[in-house]
Amino acid sequence: MHDFPAGRLAVWATAWLTGRSSYDETLEALTAEHAHLVTGMPGAVGATPLGEALTTLRVLGEQRLRLVLPVPGDVRGLPAVPGLAAAALEAGQAAVGDRLVLVPRPGPEVVTWTAFPLGAAAAPPPVEGTLRAASGALDLAVTDAARTLAGLDLARWHPEVPALLADLARPKPAPGLPFDHDPLALSVLGRAQRLAAVLDLAATDAPGAAVNQAQIAARDSALRPLSDAVREAITAAYNDVPR
Repeated sequence: MHDFPAGRLAVWATAWLTGRSSYDETLEALTAEHAHLVTGMPGAVGATPLGEALTTLRVLGEQRLRLVLPVPGDVRGLPAVPGLAAAALEAGQAAVGDRLVLVPRPGPEVVTWTAFPLGAAAAPPPVEGTLRAASGALDLAVTDAARTLAGLDLARWHPEVPALLADLARPKPAPGLPFDHDPLALSVLGRAQRLAAVLDLAATDAPGAAVNQAQIAARDSALRPLSDAVREAITAAYNDVPR
């Protein structure tokens, strides 16, 4: 997965709630490519446009949203709200605030969101590390995984892999984030997204290959440190707030 609507919502809603971007700029950044509808917002009946949901966030007293990328066995960062963990795991992402959580379901034309009001449930503490720590961990994981990726002989079945790996050495900041976002966050996010593409290829079996469960488990185990580092880097990059 390389598209993170929950990350974009978290970073832009936070920029607006903290006065770093205008309402129009925020809404344009979030809805330029798709329409967005939100169900379950407090006080609303049926689905509401994302713009109304943003206004409700401010009325509720939200000060920021954070991206959480849950995976099976690790749902840290998600409040204990009925139905939330299952929905967030299915989506692979959620935007978590102190008052509610928003979980996306992307579609070809419309992104639908489900709001989970926290009520008495407290938002858990942030799980992401510092941006520089995430960047360093990503560098180490790439170095450690290089031999594994070579051993999988990805280039034989996926000729685009060498270009993707070589491209990591060239700065390519991720687009579409607030103008004052830390350049390091833009760089880390761009690198992590490119590594995620390599991981997706590494997780696919070679055409015609007879791969057994033991081989799949060994491959997944070897790539897990890189996958964890990519997930942590994406989370830290979206959740970084300029000081």
